[in-house]
Amino acid sequence: MIEKLEKREISSRQIIEAHIARIEEVEKDINAFISLDKEGALKEADLIDGKIKNGEELGILAGVPIGIKDNIITKDFKTTAASKMLENFQPPYDATVVARIKESQGIIIGKNNLDEFAMGGSNRTSYFGHVKNPLDRERVPGGSSGGSAAALAAREIPLSLASDTGGSIRQPASYCGVVGLKPTYGTISRYGLMPLSNSLDQIGVMARDVKDALLLLNSISGYDKLDTTSTKTDTRISIDEKTLLDDIKGLKIGLPREFFQNDIDKSIKSEIDKSINKFIEAGAIVEEVSLPHVKYSPEIYMVLCYGDASSNMARFDGIRYGYRAEDYESLDELYIKTRSESLGYEVKKRILLGTYLLSENRGEEYFKKAQKLRSLLIEDFNQVFSSYDIILTPTSPVLPHYINKEKPYYRDFAEAVNIAGLCGISLPCKDGLPIGLQLIGDRFKDEKIIKAAMAYERMVE
Repeated sequence: MIEKLEKREISSRQIIEAHIARIEEVEKDINAFISLDKEGALKEADLIDGKIKNGEELGILAGVPIGIKDNIITKDFKTTAASKMLENFQPPYDATVVARIKESQGIIIGKNNLDEFAMGGSNRTSYFGHVKNPLDRERVPGGSSGGSAAALAAREIPLSLASDTGGSIRQPASYCGVVGLKPTYGTISRYGLMPLSNSLDQIGVMARDVKDALLLLNSISGYDKLDTTSTKTDTRISIDEKTLLDDIKGLKIGLPREFFQNDIDKSIKSEIDKSINKFIEAGAIVEEVSLPHVKYSPEIYMVLCYGDASSNMARFDGIRYGYRAEDYESLDELYIKTRSESLGYEVKKRILLGTYLLSENRGEEYFKKAQKLRSLLIEDFNQVFSSYDIILTPTSPVLPHYINKEKPYYRDFAEAVNIAGLCGISLPCKDGLPIGLQLIGDRFKDEKIIKAAMAYERMVE
């Protein structure tokens, strides 16, 4: 689209109109968007067409429609976090990533649906209704970024911005057959992201192929003085596509046995084995490795994330902004009725559990132990990355489940990437009902997994 726009084979308005038409055609069956800004998108498109006509320089995202997960702040454009609590909230400022998209002349066409306050793994907890998987509308799209993944798979948008706390980009990318990239912690500013867990959250990108994902990543990454966790490391990535397959030769890939000992669906195991053989045929060195403490990652995640969620959700009290209960006789009653009426079951459950973990002396009992285990897990990854370039795993050990059935219990260890602050990418390795291949890289080695992912795409073309 960008090339056609630059060659004047198509206008920005035509691009936006085509995507609006697609949204109108399928959205009633997918429910991937909470809010749309059709008029604003067309207005921006006309401005870009005017710049092209005048021969002005264009940004790297000029004319491209983009969806934003609805827990990322957008100025004067409703940001709900898929909750009744913020049903009519219009923020007074843009998140840094949104501001950078606008600076690159990308066009924000709408806000994508998600699990309420990003708490969930199936996109069934949204106040605005669940999202359906475009590849099988009786199945979930994954979560919490299910709306972002579903909109891509349904071709409603070509790029989307989302957040990943414990697999919330990679898992829905796997379920919907798209690319989901969770960069190294600190690579992308989190200023303007509604926090779930401050030490785990990371904004990332989703696209239909790796090259498109890299385009969006390069437009939003980099240091931000408004985010104290933002790194000053140069994060812009440039890939020489001509040498991709040559770069695979001698690449050392670790297969953590703990991921493969899990109860993996046979069809997923079969497809992952085929992917591993592709890398071997291309000259990669593939060996089994061990991450002995990764088995504790779901429990580490639960303690750290739920405790953070309890603290972060305290701001939604009916006083400053958001929903407020109408009938109350005391401040305590205002708090209780507001939160009881406006928050969903999953959010309440996590607040209660997080509050329990933070109460009395349980910080010592749970949080300190979780942090110790976190350090041991980080050491496990450090040990592997001292000898290997990347780690390869299935993104999810199970296929997307049916919407009308309970989510099956399984351990996928996706949280381990966030716990250790690593980078991870999920890309489809099977057509039809998709299966996700996950590549994990060391901190600030995002280029390695992106190059390997792009090479894999070339291998299976």
